[in-house]
Amino acid sequence: MLFRSDRRRAQGHNPRMSTPAIEYRDTVRPEWIDSNGHMNLAFYVVVFDLATDALYRALGIGDDYREASGNSCFTAETHTLYEREVHVGDELLVRGWVVGADSKRFHYFHEMFHAASGERAAVQDLMALRIDMRVRRVSPFPADRLALLRDAAVRHAPPPGIKGLGRKIALPG
Repeated sequence: MLFRSDRRRAQGHNPRMSTPAIEYRDTVRPEWIDSNGHMNLAFYVVVFDLATDALYRALGIGDDYREASGNSCFTAETHTLYEREVHVGDELLVRGWVVGADSKRFHYFHEMFHAASGERAAVQDLMALRIDMRVRRVSPFPADRLALLRDAAVRHAPPPGIKGLGRKIALPG
């Protein structure tokens, strides 16, 4: 896997120039609200999944790619941090960043914001595997797709020190 610091040095990357690969917008719906009066944790994941669909389309590995090639990406691991409540009617903005890719894996990161205030509400860190749908097994990305993903990891890298990226779940101590 090509690591962020190596990519940035190799490409002369200026972190201030990095932009998200996608920006996805949605609105908190009444049916997403739980008994605590805020969006249920499952629907944060729904919004992140919709943003993932947009990211995959933008990177050329979405539904059209699956239909044309017989290959897809399956999410293998996620870590979600819930930082602020969101409520019915709140406008949401999700920014999708590309962290890295190797021959069979794709690492990306989403940030969810209250669109009006700009406050970050949640993040999701994800690892996907490239799947040959004919045999439903992990298989390598073709060279052209891997090159596109690695290029995206340079152009759409998350800002340095972004909170929540690569975080592990553990008790303090």
